[in-house]
Amino acid sequence: MMLNRIFFLLCAGFLFGSYSFLPALSAAEDYSFNLDEFEKKTFSWGGYAELKGEHNWLNRDGAFGLLGLYDSSRSELDRLTTTIQLDGNLNRGIVDFNWLLQAFTQNDQLESSRELNIFSAYASIKPAPSVTFELGKKTFKWGKGYAWNPVSFIDRPKDPNNPEEALEGYIGAGVDLIKSFSGKLQTLALTGVVLPVWEHVNDDFGEQDHINLAAKLYLLYRDTDIDFILFTGESRSTRFGIDISKNLATNFEIHAELAHIPEQNSKLLNDAGSLMAVEKSLTSYLLGLRYLTENDITTIFEYYHNAAGYSEAELDQFYQLVSDAHSSYLSIGDDSLLRQAATISKSGYAKAQAGRDYIYLRVTQKEPFDLLYFTPGFTAVLNLADSSYSLSPEAAYTGFTNWELRLRYSRLDGGWFTEYGEKVNEDKLELRIRYYF
Repeated sequence: MMLNRIFFLLCAGFLFGSYSFLPALSAAEDYSFNLDEFEKKTFSWGGYAELKGEHNWLNRDGAFGLLGLYDSSRSELDRLTTTIQLDGNLNRGIVDFNWLLQAFTQNDQLESSRELNIFSAYASIKPAPSVTFELGKKTFKWGKGYAWNPVSFIDRPKDPNNPEEALEGYIGAGVDLIKSFSGKLQTLALTGVVLPVWEHVNDDFGEQDHINLAAKLYLLYRDTDIDFILFTGESRSTRFGIDISKNLATNFEIHAELAHIPEQNSKLLNDAGSLMAVEKSLTSYLLGLRYLTENDITTIFEYYHNAAGYSEAELDQFYQLVSDAHSSYLSIGDDSLLRQAATISKSGYAKAQAGRDYIYLRVTQKEPFDLLYFTPGFTAVLNLADSSYSLSPEAAYTGFTNWELRLRYSRLDGGWFTEYGEKVNEDKLELRIRYYF
């Protein structure tokens, strides 16, 4: 049944992209070459405005449905989100000012919210071609992975379903030193970052009243990108990382990341149903590839071992806790145990990928069957421990200047006490309309 629905959506997307939206081919344009177009502008800006509508089929029997919907009879939820994102750059000689701002409003039948976020706002000073100083709020984008980055120690985690979307950065100061060579080692670069955590300054990064240090040593050796990464400080425990990427061919790239945390404090449920502190040594890693075929099919595949995640038995214990709390609520009408379980979920059990081993697969094809400006595809995330998964076919159309339309359907499925079988959503249909300026 699920495969039939996905097939129907994909077919509908193909028909939608071909019906009346194929513009006539225009005569060849005249092209000119102007050196002024390549000069750096003193001021530049851009961004997008977006309208997104979602229809959610709720999984009322799942653990997170029981936590959030136990006092509601709602089985479906409609959500409307409007977003404006602005980015810009102001150049004054050796100084660049960069910023990325995002404002959004979100409304559904249960709640409404609005926010204005400064994702980044920093100054970049380049006194010499090989030296750059940076000060302000920035996203560093360390790591080679597409959906996950275990070595991205000073960035927020990506959303695997939208990994290319902008992320909010952290406030800090950094320096980049770059040196080029003519031998097998072609480039050597050192990046150092000072990251303070005080009240109202990076206060969600970790323990407050500390100054943390991060460093990345980059090598371009035999056409292979390699990073050695270190983070140390009192806000989070010390950790080490390495990543690597290489193009085996012009259309075939492989990448890998490995992160080691000698001492990591985490919280686990004990047999009494309360949280206990546990210290572990963790090693997470990611292996991936990106392949582009001659007919413009892009495949991204990644395997991610998240050592900080929960085992299948540990997740089962949490799901059982929620089930018992809900049974107690039904029998005596007291929701205190459900509220306690909801608080426990925030310690990590409610994370987007709370398990340990995942497969990520994304496949897209640009303009299949000569359907101009049309790109269908799908994204799949599989939890290897319990075989639950998320599958999201989509279709995007860019035939109108500066406009993008994307239709996406998401199916979350799994048995009882599986990660995707216990999510609050069961199905979701989403239409996103975005205008770039």
